[in-house]
Parts: sequence; C-alpha cells; structure tokens
Amino acid sequence: MKNAKKVLKTLAVALFFVGLTTSASAQKFAYVDTEYILSNIPEYKEAQEELDKLSIEWQKQLERRYSEIDKMYKNYQAEQILLTEDMKIKREEEIIKKEKEAKEYQKLKFGVEGELFQKRQELVKPVQDKVYQAVQDVANISSLDIVFDKSSGLTVLFSNAKYNKSDAVLKKMGYKPGESK
Repeated sequence: MKNAKKVLKTLAVALFFVGLTTSASAQKFAYVDTEYILSNIPEYKEAQEELDKLSIEWQKQLERRYSEIDKMYKNYQAEQILLTEDMKIKREEEIIKKEKEAKEYQKLKFGVEGELFQKRQELVKPVQDKVYQAVQDVANISSLDIVFDKSSGLTVLFSNAKYNKSDAVLKKMGYKPGESK
C-alpha cells in the first residue's frame, strides 16, 4: 500500500512535468535587442546627441555656479576675522542664497520633472514608441507568444540567433540593419 502511494505520487509528478514541458514547447519565443535596434535608427542617435549637448552645457553652467559659491566661501573665510558680526551674517546669507539658487537650477534642469527629462520625452519617446509598435507587428506576423528584450535587464545565458528578431523590427520600420551586433 505504501509503495503504491509512492508510485502514484511519482507518476503524478512525472505527468505534471510532461504536461508542463508539452505546453511550453507549443509557445513561440523570440528576443530583440532594443539597444541594438535604437543604435541603428538615425533619429535616435540625433536625439541622444542633442540631449548630450544640452546636458553638457547645463552641467557646465551648474559647475560655474558652484565654483562661484566656492570662491565666495573662501573669500569669506579669509576675510572673516576683519568683518563685523553684521557683515558676517550678510555674507553667509549671500552664500546660502547662491547655494539655494544653484540647487534650484540643478533641479530645474536635471530633476525628475526637469527640462532634460521633458526634452528626452519629446525626442526619444516617439522613437521608442515606434520600436515597440514594430515589435508588436513582428510578433503578430511571426505568431510569437513572447518577445524578450535582451538589453533591458533580462539576463540571457543562451540564445539561438534564429530567434533574434531585431533586424526584422528595423526592416519593418524601414531602416537598414547594421553590423553593430
């Protein structure tokens, strides 16, 4: 009786795994590399270059502001002995005011809802939306069940190249696939 239960349990587990592998083999999987796809789209490259230029310019302006604050602070430290209490307070308030302005500028340009974020939404998001639409179209045409994005944190230990649909997505969008694999 005990052996019969063991055999039934083993048989049930075996049937479960057979059913699981059978249903998994009926699904069609593919992957794309959106990083590769985006690197082959000129509009995306141009958008990235424009964002980089803005970011560099704003960063330089921010560094100039902090450099000015640092200079003000060093001058204050050097002259502190000669200043009256009222003059010290006035200088400290000026330095604090400049620091607040610099932090506000940084938030305005680089913050979560800052100008860089908004510009990225304006320039990059439309290209990304096109890519995702093309991925959906390729998946529908190819009767795929699941398409993974190899470049967005999904760790791929092994992938058969025949499942890579990146070039198909680029072609669907009207772009020529490159050799930057």
